Amino acid sequence: MGIRDELIASYAEDLRTKCGMVPDMDLLTKVTLGCGPLIYHENTNYVDATSPAEIKQIKRNYLIKKLSLRDGPELDDGIDVVLEIYDAERKYRVVVYYMLTKHFGKEAYYK
Repeated sequence: MGIRDELIASYAEDLRTKCGMVPDMDLLTKVTLGCGPLIYHENTNYVDATSPAEIKQIKRNYLIKKLSLRDGPELDDGIDVVLEIYDAERKYRVVVYYMLTKHFGKEAYYK
C-alpha cells in the first residue's frame, strides 16, 4: 500500500468515526486525486478551521472556482455545517472537500 492509499484510508476512517458518514470510496479517491500534492505536506494536508483567511480560500478556490458554485451566504453556511460535523481538532483538507462536495450535491463534478 502506497502513501496515497494510506492517506485515503485515514480520510475514510475520519469520515466514519468523526463525521458519522459511510464514505463513497470512489468519490473520496477522486477528491484526493484532485487535491494533488497538497495531501503530502503537513501544512496543506490539514485545514485551519480557525483561520478566516483559510475559510475564505476554501470558499473561493474550491467552492467557487473548482465546483462552480455561485458566491453567496449559502456557501458560508455550508462550510460552517461541514466544519461543525467534522468533529476533529485536525481536519483533513480532503475530508472537508469531500463533505462540501456532498453537501452541495456536486458529486457529478468528479464523475
